[in-house]
Amino acid sequence: MYAVIKTGGKQYRVTVGEKIKVEQIPAEVGAEISLDQVLMAGEGDSVKIGTPVLEGARVKATVVAHGRHPKVRIFKMRRRKHYQKHQGHRQNYTELHIQAIEA
Repeated sequence: MYAVIKTGGKQYRVTVGEKIKVEQIPAEVGAEISLDQVLMAGEGDSVKIGTPVLEGARVKATVVAHGRHPKVRIFKMRRRKHYQKHQGHRQNYTELHIQAIEA
């Protein structure tokens, strides 16, 4: 069984037992959280699609860790104008382990 969930402004296709990295969620490591914005759930040929979310459906997950993604380097330059700008960014994330999908 799989589900498409929405968290942090992004959509993820998840299955039971999978580990995913999502935008940072304020929860302790080891805490069990419930993601209730399930957009779609399916198993084999049967697929349920929400309008926009499925009523009563949720995905249970456990917080594994918090961390930061690798640095993204931003470099801007205007040729022949002696303009260069360097910038970097590291996005925070929460790693989740999917425990169950209830559709």
